[in-house]
Amino acid sequence: MRRLLPALCLLGATAGHAADMAVVRYVDQDPGDPPYLTRILVTPDFLRMDGGEDGGDFVLLDRRGRQVISVMRDAGLAMAFSPGEIPSRPAGWAPRLDTGAGAPGTRRFSLVVNGVVCSEGVAAAAAAPDVARAMAELKAVLAATQYRVWKDSPPEMQHDCDLANQVWESGATLGLGLLLEEREFTGRTRRFESESRQPLQPELFRVPDGMAAVNAPS
Repeated sequence: MRRLLPALCLLGATAGHAADMAVVRYVDQDPGDPPYLTRILVTPDFLRMDGGEDGGDFVLLDRRGRQVISVMRDAGLAMAFSPGEIPSRPAGWAPRLDTGAGAPGTRRFSLVVNGVVCSEGVAAAAAAPDVARAMAELKAVLAATQYRVWKDSPPEMQHDCDLANQVWESGATLGLGLLLEEREFTGRTRRFESESRQPLQPELFRVPDGMAAVNAPS
């Protein structure tokens, strides 16, 4: 964690420029698979998440319009997701977000549901707070879709932690700040690599011409 501290100082020193964008890079890894890069670009109006290539597939959040568009270049599709209704939390639903002091400027956390640690890691409140907000906004827009996927899954694949992490408590850990480390109950991990501010590239926040627009099921 010590090696992150110079980067965190940089975050505070470079925030607040109008004609630029925040660029955050994570190294993600799914169980049994090699690690891969996730790049997140954030402006006051948009969030873009991709694999680090300008010309690849990407997910775009319109923060003002509260719509998510998944751009799949090979398929020529731009699938749009809008917020939907999700059921109320069931009786007895009692998640617990435990926090404790970490390295200077950070807090350790664990999100627990029914005795199972659904997510645990480290967050930094002062590190790129608008990026953390935008990431929480993305999860909020997709919460209804995530619930539908969970409901349509076989019973043996339905887990309360999916509902915690993606639906009812989707913004809980991001409310603590930018995630520097995260491990989910599935074994999936995320590790902060870098943050910078770069000149705004408006073309990265547009759906490419010629894409067939499709509304995802609500």
